[in-house]
Amino acid sequence: MRKIASSELIINDDGSVFHLHLRPEQLADTVILVGDPGRVAKVAGYFDTTECRAANREFVTVTGTYRGKRMSVVSTGIGTDNIDIVINELDALVNVDFDTRTEKPQPTVLTLLRLGTCGAIQPDLKIGDLILSDMSVGFDGLLNFYKGRDAVCDLAIEQAFVNEVGWSDRWTRPYFVACSRKLATLFADTTVRGMTVSAPGFYAPQGRWVRLEPADPQLNARLERFTFDGRRFTNIEMESSALAGLARLMGHEAATICTVIAQRVALDACPDYQPFVDKMIVMSLEKLSGVSKNDVSLNK
Repeated sequence: MRKIASSELIINDDGSVFHLHLRPEQLADTVILVGDPGRVAKVAGYFDTTECRAANREFVTVTGTYRGKRMSVVSTGIGTDNIDIVINELDALVNVDFDTRTEKPQPTVLTLLRLGTCGAIQPDLKIGDLILSDMSVGFDGLLNFYKGRDAVCDLAIEQAFVNEVGWSDRWTRPYFVACSRKLATLFADTTVRGMTVSAPGFYAPQGRWVRLEPADPQLNARLERFTFDGRRFTNIEMESSALAGLARLMGHEAATICTVIAQRVALDACPDYQPFVDKMIVMSLEKLSGVSKNDVSLNK
């Protein structure tokens, strides 16, 4: 059995994993992921009980219970590079024996739900709408560094997209990964489902032009027009692709739900979006707490 070297998985002196500063017993099997460290307190404020809190850099975790369901809420910061850290370390907490540095024989499946914000790129989507990333599309390239990438990606949509959109050979190869079918079903009646772009930046990679012009100012317009077997692009954010891809490779159940706070087609935005985020948080907690009663198979 392969022993994982200390350089590959760094464990702190207190037995916690390097970046998250969490010990294995402090993590619940149901995890809500948020970008903003300040939003951890917002989510945890709805918990009935709190058992622990850990913090290091932008990574803040609170574990507790909501309606009898044990959950953790973890902040990731911004970007797929941070998602790479968080998902690998969450997986290690449940699937690696820290004493022997070997994989556990029986894997644990985590339920990972990211709650974020996004910009809509279809004219019929409104500020405040909740979009579930049925398919996440990575413009970031992170998953391309992992063995097995093609096995978890939809290669047919990928090739059609590259051909139709005129994807530049200067950009990293995009990848298309579906979210958990179980979570998609769980949130089907409270969200709009669509394809979500994960961009590797907030400005030019999302088509924004402040002083530096994007290399392709028409890319968003082509995204808006692209369809494949009834699927269409709905929104842009910065994390869902890495979450979907890494979770699929590791065998976890994962999905992203985002509140629309900017209408990119109408060139409109809502800086006071907190009431919409609060609604998303409460809805998600209610749904996830119902899983423990009605669909315990999610965490098997």
